[in-house]
Amino acid sequence: MDNAKTLKTARDILLQIHKILMDMERELHEGIHGPVNPSQFLSLLLQDEDLAWLRRFSGLVAEIDELLLGKEGYSEETVEMVLERVKGIAQMTETDEYFLAKYQYALQRDPNSAILHGQLRNLLK
Repeated sequence: MDNAKTLKTARDILLQIHKILMDMERELHEGIHGPVNPSQFLSLLLQDEDLAWLRRFSGLVAEIDELLLGKEGYSEETVEMVLERVKGIAQMTETDEYFLAKYQYALQRDPNSAILHGQLRNLLK
């Protein structure tokens, strides 16, 4: 599989993980603060510092989409740079300790996120 296809597959896995993580965070938030409607939760995702760690996933997915779907095309070097950032998540080498703690907790709590994380790691070997 070439790097662009690998990046596209990684993007799809990241998106699935992101959805699971958002659902977990919403459940946690609603357990503490009560129900929120979808637009309220979207506002929380965009503005709440406790949910800022999720923006790593959404931002990376958006960046991959922009790169692969851009009219200008993309260079192999750019694809490799973005793949390295994805590998940082997959290999848990991120330097943001809060992100790592939240992500590790999610992987331990939800078997589906752990399975997807394993798929991402295997893809990027």
